[in-house]
Amino acid sequence: MTETELHALKYPIGEFTPKENYTPDDIKWYINTIELFPAKIKQAVLGLNDEQLDTAYREGGWTIRQVVHHTADSHINSYTRFKLALTEDNPTIRPYEEADWAELPEAKSGSIELSLPLLEALHRRWVAMLKGLKQGDTERKLYHPGSKQQMTVASLMHLYAWHSDHHLAHIVNLKKTKGW
Repeated sequence: MTETELHALKYPIGEFTPKENYTPDDIKWYINTIELFPAKIKQAVLGLNDEQLDTAYREGGWTIRQVVHHTADSHINSYTRFKLALTEDNPTIRPYEEADWAELPEAKSGSIELSLPLLEALHRRWVAMLKGLKQGDTERKLYHPGSKQQMTVASLMHLYAWHSDHHLAHIVNLKKTKGW
């Protein structure tokens, strides 16, 4: 496999690139993407058996099962990051070892039914928060010590809309490749 082919499997919708400025239409798009994600991932895994769920989307990558559980883990952390950014002055968020979390027993072999309803409830609550943002809230800042980046709520929305589509594409592309 070439480096280009591997990169395409790792980043099926391209790598995340934050924007300099975010428009109200961008914000609406990100909220909509976050809102629709639980239904889309649920549809993407509908009818898959355990063997299919335990298939990695690329060599050395996570299985579909791990991707589903990872999105729940990641989006729980994201929701907390938004809450911190909206209630504290430029908080430093806490990174987590996502690769290690994906190796824990419930992420590696647990039923996806542990995470799908969690994603649905979490996203309903998250979207309610995002739709209730006031003027200026999207410009509130937070600091990510892992990436050593200052971020805004708007850029965090963009990141997690991208994250949703990124992992959904892993599943959808694998299903197409396998003919499922």
